Amino acid sequence: MANTYDVLIIGGGPIGLACGLAAQRAGLNYVIIEKGCLVNSLYNYPLNMTFFSTSEKLEIGGVPFVSISAKPTRPEALEYYRRVATSHQLNIQLFEEVEYVLPNEEETAYDIKSTKGVYAAENIIIATGFYDIPNLIRVPGENLPKVTHYYKDPHFYATQHVLVVGAHNSAVDAALETYRKGAKVTMVVREAEIGSRVKYWVKPDIENRIKEGSIHAYFNSTVQAIRPTEVDIITPEGPLTIPNDFVIAMTGYQPNFRFLENIGIRLSKDSKKYPSYNSNTMETNLTGIYLAGVICGGMDTHVWFIENSREHADKIIRHIKRREELRNS
Repeated sequence: MANTYDVLIIGGGPIGLACGLAAQRAGLNYVIIEKGCLVNSLYNYPLNMTFFSTSEKLEIGGVPFVSISAKPTRPEALEYYRRVATSHQLNIQLFEEVEYVLPNEEETAYDIKSTKGVYAAENIIIATGFYDIPNLIRVPGENLPKVTHYYKDPHFYATQHVLVVGAHNSAVDAALETYRKGAKVTMVVREAEIGSRVKYWVKPDIENRIKEGSIHAYFNSTVQAIRPTEVDIITPEGPLTIPNDFVIAMTGYQPNFRFLENIGIRLSKDSKKYPSYNSNTMETNLTGIYLAGVICGGMDTHVWFIENSREHADKIIRHIKRREELRNS
């Protein structure tokens, strides 16, 4: 028999937790389903990452976030969101993935099947982020074991020839950290310079390391092929082959568009794949199904952050409560 809820939230990241807190405050029967650990995407961030946002901008549910410095680190964020979830006793099912969502026979609610159970809910909030599917560079050799789209810890790369693909925060962090652990680092950048969105206290560091030659960088360049001990690069001066032990491809990530389409959420026909939703209520083209967080931006994954999408939770729950009140009046 299905577990029945007023609201089922897909995704246990910061915005999913914010939605759970808002539902709890509103007296709604809710559950959060997360396919990994609590705030799974943050857990998979680089070990030494420092957030661009200050701690108060990462707060959810009005719960204060106190960090040692103005800009918190990954461990501090994990501690904060864990304490929020446990202290408020949020109803969360971890390591459970939603497989499909279908309207029930009366089309008044939704049936949800996960890897661990069956649920029914009148409202669904999708807050699944964008960190699970990397943007591939689509070159021969990308499937070799030495290639990763996720960077974790620099020690692993000590003394090795490391190629970092990309020019934004994750790529720059990987390049600087591995270089400082003794790796021989080369960067390949499609654009003419390091990305403008790179953290302001880091950008001069990477630019100076490139200028002095400590980190080699090829701009307006692309990877052509990856082999076990070498990488081929296309540069403005022509093709180049360099020795290589590991490739860290920090080329960004994308939401699970197939999951949205399978539910029936409309996406724009252009390359941005913007999902359809009402910006005032966050409700999609499907009644009772809402979007929250970075997934609202489609391929523009740098539009929505924790700090500017926290408000989605209150918008959604207000709309659900208003609809409930109208129905009962």
